[in-house]
Formats: sequence, structure tokens, C-alpha cells
Amino acid sequence: MKYNSLVELFFERIRKENSKNIFLHPLNASLKSFTWAETEEYVFKLSKLIKTIIKKGDRCLLLSENRPEWLISDIAIMQSGGITVPSYTTYTTQDYEYIMNDCKPSLVIVSGKKLFEKIENFSLKNEFIKKIIYFDDDGSYNNEKKIIKASSLKNIVLHKEDKEACKEITRSSPACIIYTSGTGGNPKGVILSHGGILSNVDGANEILKPIIKEGATFLTWLPLSHSYEHAVQFVQISVGAKVVYAESIEKLLKNISIAKPDIMTAVPRFYQNLYNKININFKSQKGFKKKIIDKTISLGIKKLLNKKMRFFEIFQNYICEKLVRKKIKNQFGGKLKAFVSGGGALDKEIGEFLNAIGLPTLQGYGLTEASPVVSCNPIHKIRIDTVGPAFSQNEVKIAEDGEILVKGENVMLGYWGKEKETKESIKNGWLHTGDIGEITKEDGYLKITDRKKDIIVTLGGDNISPAKIENLLTNHIEIDQSLVFGDKKNYLVALLVLNKEIQKDNEKINQIINNINKNLTQIEKIKKFLVINESFTIENGLMTPTLKVKRNKVIKKYLSEIEKLY
Repeated sequence: MKYNSLVELFFERIRKENSKNIFLHPLNASLKSFTWAETEEYVFKLSKLIKTIIKKGDRCLLLSENRPEWLISDIAIMQSGGITVPSYTTYTTQDYEYIMNDCKPSLVIVSGKKLFEKIENFSLKNEFIKKIIYFDDDGSYNNEKKIIKASSLKNIVLHKEDKEACKEITRSSPACIIYTSGTGGNPKGVILSHGGILSNVDGANEILKPIIKEGATFLTWLPLSHSYEHAVQFVQISVGAKVVYAESIEKLLKNISIAKPDIMTAVPRFYQNLYNKININFKSQKGFKKKIIDKTISLGIKKLLNKKMRFFEIFQNYICEKLVRKKIKNQFGGKLKAFVSGGGALDKEIGEFLNAIGLPTLQGYGLTEASPVVSCNPIHKIRIDTVGPAFSQNEVKIAEDGEILVKGENVMLGYWGKEKETKESIKNGWLHTGDIGEITKEDGYLKITDRKKDIIVTLGGDNISPAKIENLLTNHIEIDQSLVFGDKKNYLVALLVLNKEIQKDNEKINQIINNINKNLTQIEKIKKFLVINESFTIENGLMTPTLKVKRNKVIKKYLSEIEKLY
């Protein structure tokens, strides 16, 4: 609460650090690591350059993979009085054009030639884009006058007045415009304030205080253009962390063992894949190994649920800790204090499993419009079926129709250029989240029960949550992805993408669906299913950059096949 801006937080932290310590460390060998001193100098030099291009309040598009220059650019833009507009590297040329037309950036900062090619024509011909700053010196360009190579920063001389934090920024000043990836329709630009993100940093630090010490290691792999990982940057700064950038999602497990993180943030899809991988290994074990694994899980869940253990069970749990959980922890670098899950609902079974095998997993809840975190489970009292108590920096209440409402400094300033949508979303200071939930009476933990917009309404008028059934399906290692459909129909059907590492067996899938149906109400039962060969991915446009399935696009693509199931 003592800082006026994210920039001030950054420069205050630098004063406390050993300037020679590594702050930003990419695991990609072709990229450079930065000490705290080098980071500060780069920020000041880049900021001095940006000030010659933009005026206060101008938007600056930032398009780059996760790397140290991302954080440096973000701070330099704010230090220059600009507003950062982060953009996903996986967007199409049309997506970029929509965003740039919407927010009209004066400056574009891009990492290299591959990404520049996606925006080249648009950014060179539009006059509102004054300059393009390029990190990598990897080729020649059509318009040398408009393009500045970051390598030219070495020629910038800093004077005393260039080395001071910008004093004009207040907590209510806009820090960034983050475009929601959206599972349907065009993205909206969410304007977040310095104070909103700073209040989130305070809330995160309260949760993390019992877990991590100053100087902890964070592994970053979620796109920094996502509001979740974007805010985590400033949590990292606030605790003087060493930030390690993963190479790619494909190398993530290898990167975890190298980086040895104290903490890692991820979305539910990561934990689901992890659960399936560990489960395949567990199910292949036999004899004593199988027995001790089963005992580790059952006793771990018992402890998690605060159920009383007999003396012999305490002894057994100690053995499980030494023989099983310690080995699993070592595979994740041996220092991991917690995974934090956000950006979607974490399945209860997966959460219990990970906590039981020695990988503490804290589920939180948030949305871009709330900067983004609203609540999170604390390490000392994890309740997997909830998203924890609300951060003390914001208020949460449940509306008459069950919708979760949020109030506080963390609530967005509004949608960029969309006054009508802003008024529909924020009423009397309360952000209407679109999520349905309840607050537990015994401990005040928030529980998400549904999503207002993603509810299937059958022909009989019944409301069904597809996410609940989809989670039940994908918890089976044989099923990699699923989508449940049934809007304005008499029954539900499912599209299934099977695990490519496991031999396809339709009879086995039939058996899985029959078993799932036994625990569902009549209207929730899946009557028919279709196995499709194509996975839902970011590349084919069927998944958002935060790994959520784009329901509308999948349904549109497979509509004729779906109709044949009725």
C-alpha cells in the first residue's frame, strides 16, 4: 500500500538488492541473463528512448515471447508515462490488426523477425504507429526509418535526471490494457490501474509469506501477456525473486528440474496433464511399490482433509513421505513449496491427488477485470473444493441470482473505448464476474459452482454445467480433451480427443462413459460421443492462449458431425 506505482515498487526493490545478483535468467541459451543493475540500466535507457516517441497516456503494444526484455519493456513503458498493451504471440495477423485498430498504439515493441512478420504490413503503413523497437538484430527491414534496433541503446548516455522513478504516476493511473483472450467474440481491452495490480501484490504476499523467503526462485512459463502472469511479475519484484524463464511448454518438466523453483503458477490444463502423466506411471507399478503409492495417496488425502489419523497411520505416512513424496519433490527440483493454480477451475480430484503426493497446490480465483486475483487458498488451510478466502484488499459478495460480485481497488478502470460494456460490468462499484458461487458459512471460503455464460440449456429447459462433466471425462488418462454439447437438445453428447500415447479402444471409452453416467443425474448423462482426431490447440484456433477451449469455434467446426449424433 505504500507505493504510488509499479515503477516505484521496482526501483525501491533495486535499492535493497545486491546489484550483481542475477535477477532475470532465461533457460534459452541464446538469450541473455540480467543482474539487478543491468535490468535497471536497460529500463532507464529504453525509457529515455521511448520518451522521445510517445506522450503521456499513449499506448505501447508489447509483442514478445517470455524473456527478460519483456519485463524490462513493460517497466520502461510505464516509466515513460505510457500504457503497456501486452499481446499474445499466438494471435493471428487479423487479431493483431483488430487490437491495434482498437487501441491505436504510438509505439510497437517486438522481439524478433518471426513475430514482426505477423504485424509488418499493418504497423508500417499506419501512421499512428510512430516507431517499432526491435529486441533482436536478426535481419534487414523494409522501413529503416520507422524501426529502431534495441542494440542502439548502448549509445544512449544517462544523466542524473534520467535515473529517477517517474513521479507523475498515481495509483489510479492506467498501467496496462490487457485484451481478454475470450472463448467467443472479439477481445475487449481491460484497463488495469497501478493501484489495482499493487493491491493484488499485497494480497499475494499475504498468501505467500508462510511459504517463501526473499530471494526465492520463480519459474515463469505462462504467457506474460496474460493478466495472471503479468501480475506475478510484480510479486516477483516485491520479494526480490530470481526469475527463471522456461524455454517452452514442451520442455517444461525438464526446465522445472533445472530451475529448482520455490513456487510456480500455472493454469488447470497444466495440472491435468501432470496428473495424467504421474498416474500412467503409478498404474504401471506392481507389488510393494503399488501398495505404498496407494497408501501415500489415501493418507495424503486424509491429512489434507484434516481427518484424524491413528498412530500406525502417522507412522505409515512418515514412511510414505520418505519413500514416495520426497522422490516426487526431487523430480521438481526439490525446493518446490507450492504450485498456484488460477485462470480456470481446478478439478477437485486433481487437487487432492497433487497435494496428497507431496506437491502442495493452492487454488485461487480471479479474472482479468480484477487485476486479476480475487481469492486464494492459504498453505496452512487448503480446501480443494474452494478457491480460498477473498484477499483482504477486496470485498466479495453473492448477488441474489448467485453471481459473484467484487469490489475494491483491484477492479478495472473499465473496457477500452467501451462505455456501455463497462457500465454493464461494473454497477455501483461492484464488478459482476459472470461466475456463480457461494461463500462457506464455517470459514468464509469462496466456492465457484458455475459459469453464467457457459451453461447448457436443454430442450426441456434444464440448466447444465458442461465443465463439470468435461472434468470427469478428462480425469481419465485415456481422454485428453473433451467438449460436452446439448444446447436446445433432448440429451447431451460429447466430442472426445483421446490420449495419443494410449492405444485407442472404443470399448474402453464406452465403459468410462457408462461409469461416469452412474454418478450423474438423468439430464447430465452422456447419451452419445464422437472421437475426433484433431486436438484443440492454440495453433488451430480452438484454444485460447491460456489453454481454455473455445467452445463456440469447436461447435461451429464440428456442427454437422454433432447433428448426426441426434
